[in-house]
Amino acid sequence: MKRPLPALALTLALGFTGLAGAQGTPATANSDKPIATVNGVAIPPIYAEFLRNSRAARGQSAELLSDAAIREALIVAELLAQEAVKAGLDKNPRVSALIDFQRTEILGRALLEDHLRRNPISEETVRAEYEKAKERAGTEEYRVRHILVASEREARDIIARIKSRRAKFEDIAKAQSQDPSGANGGDLGWTVPANLVPEFANAMTKLRKGQLADNPVQTRFGWHVIRLDDTRKLQFPTYDEARDRIVQQLQQVAARNFVRELGAKAKVE
Repeated sequence: MKRPLPALALTLALGFTGLAGAQGTPATANSDKPIATVNGVAIPPIYAEFLRNSRAARGQSAELLSDAAIREALIVAELLAQEAVKAGLDKNPRVSALIDFQRTEILGRALLEDHLRRNPISEETVRAEYEKAKERAGTEEYRVRHILVASEREARDIIARIKSRRAKFEDIAKAQSQDPSGANGGDLGWTVPANLVPEFANAMTKLRKGQLADNPVQTRFGWHVIRLDDTRKLQFPTYDEARDRIVQQLQQVAARNFVRELGAKAKVE
Protein backbone atom coordinates (compact mmCIF):
# COMPACT_ATOMS: atom_id res chain seq x y z
CA MET A 1 0.00 0.00 0.00
CA LYS A 2 1.36 3.43 -0.93
CA ARG A 3 1.49 5.80 2.01
CA PRO A 4 2.95 9.29 2.39
CA LEU A 5 6.35 9.39 4.03
CA PRO A 6 6.33 10.76 7.56
CA ALA A 7 7.83 14.19 8.16
CA LEU A 8 11.15 12.31 8.05
CA ALA A 9 12.32 13.81 11.28
CA LEU A 10 12.64 17.26 9.91
CA THR A 11 15.60 17.33 12.19
CA LEU A 12 17.16 16.30 8.92
CA ALA A 13 16.17 19.64 7.49
CA LEU A 14 17.29 21.61 10.49
CA GLY A 15 20.39 19.80 11.68
CA PHE A 16 22.97 21.21 9.32
CA THR A 17 26.24 20.78 11.22
CA GLY A 18 29.13 20.73 8.86
CA LEU A 19 27.70 19.58 5.54
CA ALA A 20 27.73 23.05 4.07
CA GLY A 21 31.13 22.81 2.42
CA ALA A 22 30.78 19.20 1.33
CA GLN A 23 30.63 20.03 -2.37
CA GLY A 24 32.66 23.22 -2.21
CA THR A 25 36.25 23.98 -1.37
CA PRO A 26 37.76 22.61 1.84
CA ALA A 27 37.61 24.98 4.77
CA THR A 28 41.28 24.59 5.70
CA ALA A 29 44.10 26.26 3.80
CA ASN A 30 46.46 23.25 3.89
CA SER A 31 43.84 20.86 2.60
CA ASP A 32 46.33 18.09 1.78
CA LYS A 33 48.06 18.04 5.15
CA PRO A 34 46.56 15.57 7.66
CA ILE A 35 45.55 16.77 11.10
CA ALA A 36 47.64 13.92 12.47
CA THR A 37 48.70 10.36 11.59
CA VAL A 38 47.76 7.65 14.08
CA ASN A 39 49.41 4.24 13.58
CA GLY A 40 49.84 5.05 9.91
CA VAL A 41 46.25 6.29 9.43
CA ALA A 42 46.00 9.93 8.32
CA ILE A 43 43.20 12.08 9.73
CA PRO A 44 41.89 14.33 6.92
CA PRO A 45 41.71 18.06 7.70
CA ILE A 46 38.03 18.19 6.78
CA TYR A 47 37.34 16.10 9.90
CA ALA A 48 38.39 19.15 11.92
CA GLU A 49 35.78 21.23 10.12
CA PHE A 50 33.07 18.66 10.83
CA LEU A 51 33.93 18.38 14.50
CA ARG A 52 34.27 22.12 15.02
CA ASN A 53 30.92 22.79 13.35
CA SER A 54 29.28 20.09 15.43
CA ARG A 55 30.69 21.47 18.67
CA ALA A 56 29.79 25.05 17.74
CA ALA A 57 26.20 23.99 17.00
CA ARG A 58 26.00 22.52 20.50
CA GLY A 59 27.26 25.79 21.98
CA GLN A 60 30.51 24.42 23.33
CA SER A 61 33.18 26.74 24.69
CA ALA A 62 35.85 28.52 22.65
CA GLU A 63 38.46 26.34 24.35
CA LEU A 64 36.87 23.19 22.92
CA LEU A 65 36.74 24.84 19.48
CA SER A 66 40.47 25.59 19.44
CA ASP A 67 42.76 23.84 16.97
CA ALA A 68 44.55 22.01 19.79
CA ALA A 69 41.32 20.70 21.33
CA ILE A 70 39.94 19.62 17.94
CA ARG A 71 43.19 17.83 17.05
CA GLU A 72 43.29 16.01 20.38
CA ALA A 73 39.66 14.91 20.06
CA LEU A 74 40.24 13.58 16.54
CA ILE A 75 43.32 11.64 17.63
CA VAL A 76 41.41 10.09 20.52
CA ALA A 77 38.53 9.19 18.21
CA GLU A 78 40.89 7.51 15.75
CA LEU A 79 42.69 5.59 18.51
CA LEU A 80 39.38 4.31 19.86
CA ALA A 81 38.11 3.42 16.40
CA GLN A 82 41.25 1.43 15.62
CA GLU A 83 40.95 -0.49 18.88
CA ALA A 84 37.27 -1.13 18.19
CA VAL A 85 38.15 -2.70 14.83
CA LYS A 86 40.83 -4.85 16.48
CA ALA A 87 38.19 -6.05 18.94
CA GLY A 88 35.88 -6.94 16.06
CA LEU A 89 33.24 -4.43 17.07
CA ASP A 90 32.84 -3.28 13.50
CA LYS A 91 31.38 -6.74 12.82
CA ASN A 92 28.86 -6.42 15.66
CA PRO A 93 25.39 -6.35 14.02
CA ARG A 94 24.14 -3.55 16.24
CA VAL A 95 27.22 -1.39 15.61
CA SER A 96 27.01 -2.06 11.86
CA ALA A 97 23.33 -1.13 11.87
CA LEU A 98 24.06 2.10 13.74
CA ILE A 99 26.78 3.04 11.24
CA ASP A 100 24.38 2.38 8.36
CA PHE A 101 21.66 4.41 10.09
CA GLN A 102 23.97 7.37 10.61
CA ARG A 103 25.02 7.17 6.97
CA THR A 104 21.35 7.34 5.97
CA GLU A 105 20.77 10.38 8.18
CA ILE A 106 23.84 12.18 6.86
CA LEU A 107 22.84 11.54 3.25
CA GLY A 108 19.35 12.83 4.02
CA ARG A 109 20.72 16.03 5.55
CA ALA A 110 23.06 16.47 2.59
CA LEU A 111 20.17 16.13 0.14
CA LEU A 112 17.98 18.61 2.00
CA GLU A 113 20.81 21.11 2.29
CA ASP A 114 21.59 20.71 -1.40
CA HIS A 115 17.91 21.21 -2.27
CA LEU A 116 17.74 24.43 -0.24
CA ARG A 117 21.00 25.64 -1.74
CA ARG A 118 19.68 25.05 -5.27
CA ASN A 119 16.34 26.66 -4.40
CA PRO A 120 17.19 29.64 -2.20
CA ILE A 121 14.48 31.72 -0.58
CA SER A 122 14.31 34.99 -2.48
CA GLU A 123 14.56 38.33 -0.70
CA GLU A 124 11.17 39.23 -2.15
CA THR A 125 9.60 36.16 -0.54
CA VAL A 126 11.18 36.94 2.82
CA ARG A 127 10.04 40.55 2.63
CA ALA A 128 6.48 39.53 1.70
CA GLU A 129 6.34 37.10 4.63
CA TYR A 130 7.55 39.83 6.96
CA GLU A 131 4.86 42.23 5.79
CA LYS A 132 2.17 39.56 6.23
CA ALA A 133 3.37 38.82 9.75
CA LYS A 134 3.43 42.52 10.58
CA GLU A 135 -0.10 42.97 9.28
CA ARG A 136 -1.36 39.94 11.22
CA ALA A 137 0.23 41.20 14.43
CA GLY A 138 -1.65 44.49 14.32
CA THR A 139 -0.65 47.55 16.31
CA GLU A 140 -1.59 46.59 19.89
CA GLU A 141 -0.16 44.13 22.37
CA TYR A 142 -2.27 42.64 25.17
CA ARG A 143 -1.43 41.44 28.68
CA VAL A 144 -4.13 38.87 29.37
CA ARG A 145 -5.00 36.20 31.93
CA HIS A 146 -7.35 33.28 31.59
CA ILE A 147 -8.71 30.31 33.48
CA LEU A 148 -9.37 27.19 31.40
CA VAL A 149 -12.00 24.71 32.58
CA ALA A 150 -13.96 21.86 31.03
CA SER A 151 -17.55 23.14 31.25
CA GLU A 152 -19.51 26.33 30.76
CA ARG A 153 -21.17 25.86 34.13
CA GLU A 154 -17.84 25.78 35.94
CA ALA A 155 -16.65 28.83 34.00
CA ARG A 156 -19.77 30.85 34.87
CA ASP A 157 -19.44 29.88 38.51
CA ILE A 158 -15.87 31.17 38.49
CA ILE A 159 -16.95 34.48 36.95
CA ALA A 160 -19.62 34.88 39.63
CA ARG A 161 -17.15 34.18 42.42
CA ILE A 162 -14.66 36.71 41.07
CA LYS A 163 -17.30 39.41 40.52
CA SER A 164 -18.66 38.94 44.04
CA ARG A 165 -15.09 39.18 45.38
CA ARG A 166 -15.40 35.79 47.05
CA ALA A 167 -12.17 34.73 45.36
CA LYS A 168 -9.28 36.27 43.44
CA PHE A 169 -8.74 35.49 39.78
CA GLU A 170 -5.12 34.46 40.33
CA ASP A 171 -6.00 32.07 43.17
CA ILE A 172 -8.70 30.32 41.17
CA ALA A 173 -6.37 30.04 38.18
CA LYS A 174 -3.73 28.32 40.30
CA ALA A 175 -6.30 25.95 41.83
CA GLN A 176 -8.57 25.13 38.89
CA SER A 177 -7.14 26.13 35.52
CA GLN A 178 -6.34 23.25 33.19
CA ASP A 179 -3.85 25.39 31.27
CA PRO A 180 -0.13 25.51 32.20
CA SER A 181 -0.52 29.26 32.71
CA GLY A 182 -2.56 28.47 35.81
CA ALA A 183 0.65 28.12 37.79
CA ASN A 184 1.30 31.82 37.05
CA GLY A 185 -2.20 32.92 37.98
CA GLY A 186 -3.42 32.49 34.42
CA ASP A 187 -0.95 35.03 33.02
CA LEU A 188 -0.27 34.58 29.30
CA GLY A 189 2.15 37.49 29.22
CA TRP A 190 2.20 40.04 26.42
CA THR A 191 0.72 38.67 23.22
CA VAL A 192 -1.02 39.70 20.01
CA PRO A 193 -4.39 38.44 18.70
CA ALA A 194 -2.72 36.55 15.85
CA ASN A 195 -1.07 34.24 18.38
CA LEU A 196 -4.39 33.15 19.86
CA VAL A 197 -7.33 31.13 18.60
CA PRO A 198 -9.92 33.46 16.99
CA GLU A 199 -12.66 33.01 19.62
CA PHE A 200 -10.28 33.95 22.42
CA ALA A 201 -8.71 36.82 20.48
CA ASN A 202 -12.08 38.33 19.54
CA ALA A 203 -13.26 38.33 23.15
CA MET A 204 -9.95 39.71 24.44
CA THR A 205 -9.83 42.68 22.07
CA LYS A 206 -13.32 43.81 23.12
CA LEU A 207 -12.31 44.17 26.79
CA ARG A 208 -11.14 47.34 28.50
CA LYS A 209 -8.01 47.45 30.61
CA GLY A 210 -8.68 45.62 33.89
CA GLN A 211 -12.00 44.19 32.71
CA LEU A 212 -13.19 40.64 33.35
CA ALA A 213 -15.27 39.16 30.53
CA ASP A 214 -18.94 38.81 31.55
CA ASN A 215 -19.27 35.51 29.69
CA PRO A 216 -16.91 32.57 29.26
CA VAL A 217 -15.49 31.85 25.82
CA GLN A 218 -15.49 28.39 24.28
CA THR A 219 -12.60 27.21 22.09
CA ARG A 220 -11.38 23.78 21.08
CA PHE A 221 -9.41 23.71 24.33
CA GLY A 222 -12.42 24.18 26.60
CA TRP A 223 -14.07 27.14 28.36
CA HIS A 224 -12.08 30.28 29.19
CA VAL A 225 -12.59 32.95 31.81
CA ILE A 226 -10.71 35.98 30.48
CA ARG A 227 -9.38 39.13 32.08
CA LEU A 228 -7.48 41.85 30.24
CA ASP A 229 -4.82 43.38 32.49
CA ASP A 230 -3.20 45.92 30.16
CA THR A 231 -2.53 47.03 26.59
CA ARG A 232 0.35 48.81 24.91
CA LYS A 233 1.52 49.79 21.45
CA LEU A 234 3.23 46.88 19.72
CA GLN A 235 6.92 47.35 18.98
CA PHE A 236 7.18 45.03 15.99
CA PRO A 237 10.72 43.87 15.08
CA THR A 238 12.36 45.57 12.13
CA TYR A 239 12.90 43.62 8.94
CA ASP A 240 16.60 43.21 9.67
CA GLU A 241 15.85 41.91 13.17
CA ALA A 242 13.30 39.38 11.93
CA ARG A 243 14.87 38.35 8.63
CA ASP A 244 16.99 35.37 9.73
CA ARG A 245 14.14 33.80 11.69
CA ILE A 246 11.77 34.21 8.75
CA VAL A 247 14.30 32.59 6.40
CA GLN A 248 14.61 29.63 8.78
CA GLN A 249 10.82 29.24 8.93
CA LEU A 250 10.51 29.39 5.14
CA GLN A 251 13.30 26.83 4.79
CA GLN A 252 11.44 24.51 7.14
CA VAL A 253 8.34 24.81 4.96
CA ALA A 254 10.39 24.22 1.81
CA ALA A 255 12.03 21.14 3.36
CA ARG A 256 8.66 19.70 4.41
CA ASN A 257 7.24 20.26 0.94
CA PHE A 258 10.26 18.57 -0.64
CA VAL A 259 9.87 15.55 1.65
CA ARG A 260 6.15 15.35 0.83
CA GLU A 261 6.96 15.42 -2.90
CA LEU A 262 9.39 12.54 -2.45
CA GLY A 263 6.83 10.66 -0.38
CA ALA A 264 4.15 11.09 -3.04
CA LYS A 265 6.43 9.40 -5.58
CA ALA A 266 7.68 6.65 -3.28
CA LYS A 267 6.31 3.16 -2.76
CA VAL A 268 6.14 2.65 1.01
CA GLU A 269 4.73 -0.66 2.23
